[in-house]
Amino acid sequence: MTSGEERRRQHRHRHKGRYVRGVSDELWADFEQAAAALDSDRSAEIRRYIEWAVRRPEAEEPRRPAAPEPQDDPT
Repeated sequence: MTSGEERRRQHRHRHKGRYVRGVSDELWADFEQAAAALDSDRSAEIRRYIEWAVRRPEAEEPRRPAAPEPQDDPT
């Protein structure tokens, strides 16, 4: 049987949690959809942007998903 401390150690994240303030729920949800369209997730895309912004040698410019197809206006 594992002790409480061992269970806590097993469930810790590798990296410290970071938080983003000032982002509306709608923008956060849209960003999640955009990341999914790139077969990625928000964390990976934020990390990719930060590495590019600080000019890490191996960093690539952040990607954007394709623009949505325009909808025909039925009116």
